[in-house]
Amino acid sequence: MIVIDPIFRIIDIALQMYVYVVIAAAILSWLVAFNVVNTRNQVVYQIGNALYRLTEPALRPIRRILPNLGGIDISPVVLLLLIYFVQMVLRNIYIELVT
Repeated sequence: MIVIDPIFRIIDIALQMYVYVVIAAAILSWLVAFNVVNTRNQVVYQIGNALYRLTEPALRPIRRILPNLGGIDISPVVLLLLIYFVQMVLRNIYIELVT
């Protein structure tokens, strides 16, 4: 029981941090699409590249499954819903193990 609590907390924190990364990647993609930020700027390019590399492995399978909606990419929303689902399942498992 002593080991279970930290493991579940670390997994929950990691998932929550990934939620922030997905949100940041989506916001940056909107800013680039509407020409608010320029990817020729080295700092913006590096941040965008890092966010792309962090999120693309999770978003690619979702994009293959989802139908083409034109210019709208809802894969980050689907990924966020999946992450929240996993967090809820893990919390329920944790409650069952503790009680």
